[in-house]
Amino acid sequence: MAVETNIDSILGKLVVEKNLCTSTEVQECLELMRKRSTSDNPTTLADALQSQGYVTKSQIERLSSTIAESRPSHRIPGFQILEKIGAGAMATVFKAKQLSLDRTVAVKVLPKRLSENPEYVERFYKEGKAAAMLNHNNIVQAIDVGEAGGYHYFVMEYVEGKTVYDDLSKGKAYTETEALDVIIQIAESLQHAHERGLIHRDVKPKNIMITKDGIAKLADMGLAREAADEAAAQSEVGRAYGTPYYISPEQIRGELNIDYRADIYSLGATFYHMVTGRVPFEAPTPSAVMHKHLRETLVPPDHINPALSVGVAEVIEVMMAKKRTDRYDNCKQLLEDLRAVRRGEPPLLAHKKFDANVLANLEKGSETADIGFEHPDVVSPSTLLAWKTAAIILGGALAVTLLIIFIILNGSKS
Repeated sequence: MAVETNIDSILGKLVVEKNLCTSTEVQECLELMRKRSTSDNPTTLADALQSQGYVTKSQIERLSSTIAESRPSHRIPGFQILEKIGAGAMATVFKAKQLSLDRTVAVKVLPKRLSENPEYVERFYKEGKAAAMLNHNNIVQAIDVGEAGGYHYFVMEYVEGKTVYDDLSKGKAYTETEALDVIIQIAESLQHAHERGLIHRDVKPKNIMITKDGIAKLADMGLAREAADEAAAQSEVGRAYGTPYYISPEQIRGELNIDYRADIYSLGATFYHMVTGRVPFEAPTPSAVMHKHLRETLVPPDHINPALSVGVAEVIEVMMAKKRTDRYDNCKQLLEDLRAVRRGEPPLLAHKKFDANVLANLEKGSETADIGFEHPDVVSPSTLLAWKTAAIILGGALAVTLLIIFIILNGSKS
């Protein structure tokens, strides 16, 4: 009698997912395999599907590589693959059991087609080594990295829960408190990474996981780079690494000296998306989106969501300043303001940043450069604060000038 195998289970799911046949037709073929026992009857689901005319031989052959990559368990000693939980252009992720410790883990496997490319293999191992440098409750923990049977794999902590992207893709906008609780945790994880010399370079909703207990974890160190790695920096000059909706202006320009403030910008863009329900800049193509990051004035988040506090709006605008010198200098400063607004207090460092920008612009004689005059119909509370500061300074200067003129005129009369 034919027996259903793991390959049959995977094939059954694939043909239904790709609309080659229905689940009912798959069940029909499985029953056909179980009932018949003569040697000329189908012994595999592939044979049964073909004999019933539901799929062709060429269709089965095209699915064979996918099936092979969905069953790498025999190639990774010490791990039992349980199910596929994610797939992308660069890797497939499986839920697995680490047999030696009897615990559930996640295993990222580099596809066979990429395993033959030294650049991809090197990047894959760099991700594992970068993650291994970090040990923080808000970062997905690295466990092992290696190669077996021609497959390169990276074993990491299994996080049961969802990503921020899962919520946003369903149309959810986070409340201010919900978003702050997540962003504070991720800022803490970035501070940990930055203090150890690592820049993440791809902070975005898909890379923020939320456990069932509400713990936020930063994932995917695939683009992480050591800040002191000059050779890597030189090799990447002029190339934009990151995700268009959340990438910093300096990453878009492919600058040589990308630093920790690039992560602060991307976290700000993620924060913006969480509390407004939309990305900071939208356009038909990735290049058009990145052009807006470089040139277009940000619509203040509190103009999209009026329920936001002035403090949160100011913090996001400082995080997403186009000039990195106008952003927070580091995550320690950012966390100071984030925790303040979480307590209902004003973000004092954000205030200082705005005040400093106003004074710098006045000195340069370009008051409209960074304080919102380009779009008078889009004025945030933080921008209003800048305008008021400028008005006070200009008003004081005008009063002093008038007083001097008055004294001179009165002196000439006497």
